[in-house]
Amino acid sequence: MHFLGHVVRFIVSAIVLMIVGWIVPQFSVGGFWSALLLALVIALLGWVVEGIFGKRVSPFGRGIVGFIVSALVIYIAQFIVGGVSVTILGAVLAALVIGIIDLFIPVTPFNAAKDHK
Repeated sequence: MHFLGHVVRFIVSAIVLMIVGWIVPQFSVGGFWSALLLALVIALLGWVVEGIFGKRVSPFGRGIVGFIVSALVIYIAQFIVGGVSVTILGAVLAALVIGIIDLFIPVTPFNAAKDHK
C-alpha cells in the first residue's frame, strides 16, 4: 500500500475513534489529533503484540482472544496518548463497537497493520 493509502486509513481510523468516543460511555477522545495519534499508537501496539505472540494472539485476529487483546491495547494506549480517557469497561465496549463498525467500514486502527503480513 502506498503512503497516501496509509494516511487515509489513519484518518478514517481517527474518525471511527471519535465516533466511538461519542457513542461509548467511559471512552473519550480529546479531539481529532488525539484520535489520530491514538489510531497510530493502537496500530503500533497491535503490531508489537502480534510480533511477540503471533497472529493467534493479536488484536487483528478474530474471536474472543483478539477481542480481549483489542480491549487491552485500547486501555494501554490511553497512557501513551494525551487527551484520551478510557476505563476497562470503556475499552471493552469500544473494542465491541469498533468490531461492529469494522463489519461495515473495514478500516479501523486494528486493520492498519494488516497489510504488513
